[in-house]
Amino acid sequence: MTSKGDCGNHHHRPRMFIRRLFGAIVTFLLIVLIVILIVWAILRPSKPKFTLQDATVYAFNVSSPNSLTSNFQVTIVSRDPDDRVGIYYDKLDVYATYRDQQITLRTSIPPSYQGHKDTDVWSPFIYGNDVPVSPYNSAALSQDQAAGAVMLIIKIDGRVRFKVGAFISAKYRLHARCPAYIQFGSRTNGVIVGENAIKYQLERSCHVTI
Repeated sequence: MTSKGDCGNHHHRPRMFIRRLFGAIVTFLLIVLIVILIVWAILRPSKPKFTLQDATVYAFNVSSPNSLTSNFQVTIVSRDPDDRVGIYYDKLDVYATYRDQQITLRTSIPPSYQGHKDTDVWSPFIYGNDVPVSPYNSAALSQDQAAGAVMLIIKIDGRVRFKVGAFISAKYRLHARCPAYIQFGSRTNGVIVGENAIKYQLERSCHVTI
């Protein structure tokens, strides 16, 4: 009888060991997750700050009643305001809109890492050739051009990750909206660059959401 009882205990021991090992692993992972969440809450990262520094206009022409050709170079300054959190910019696309309608192609900014309190400067070209414009926006654009000023929005869409020590977060969507008030009718508000381009100093803060 004793021999049979011992045999039964031998069968149960591996199962008990596996259960204890599994429980220990789950407990350890939960503790690590809680520590990460506490650190993340304490060091909650701040959103990067974007500024539209200037815009150089090479072309902005209505090529037909309902199409637009435009070519810009914009200077965008990005700053990490946090002194303990770094930022990975995995993907950033820059483009221009007029009255909520996209008027240029998207230009990609190469992926980069931004350290604590660091500042990055990007100067992408954004352009669009014979881009169809809605009849309503075409009429509004003609009125704006006649008045000598056009309000554009330079948009930045992308994905970022935050680095806290050795911990790197999941990817977050980033959206920045930068107003660009361009006065085409007055060259006194810009600096002539080359033969046909005008550079405008804007220094406009961008609205950033994550």
